[in-house]
Amino acid sequence: MNITEEELKSLKDSFSACSPLFTALGDEIRQKLLLDIIDTGEEGANVMTLTSMSHLSRPAISHHLKILKDTGFVKTIKTGTQVFYRIDINRNLENINALIQSIQKILEKVKNEGTEND
Repeated sequence: MNITEEELKSLKDSFSACSPLFTALGDEIRQKLLLDIIDTGEEGANVMTLTSMSHLSRPAISHHLKILKDTGFVKTIKTGTQVFYRIDINRNLENINALIQSIQKILEKVKNEGTEND
């Protein structure tokens, strides 16, 4: 297979950019938190609301929300003294899209090389 250095670098870069995203989404608690935040609608949810929807403590919820915020899955909006979490995935979708496109490009190349050898 003749994958160029440029294609290989692009694929590695895409995997590197997405690695924290996969780690964040690999946890069932964070998956549930994202779904709970989506379920609250446009206004988002604060830590107390999310804690009431879970069996976890406030510090545990805050820990998971920090990971989701650091990886760009949620953003915070301060209203008075409360902090609300809302879904914000646009940046992550771009990174995931770039990874998928890199993989598709290489798979198409492999497929084409396989048909040439038949």
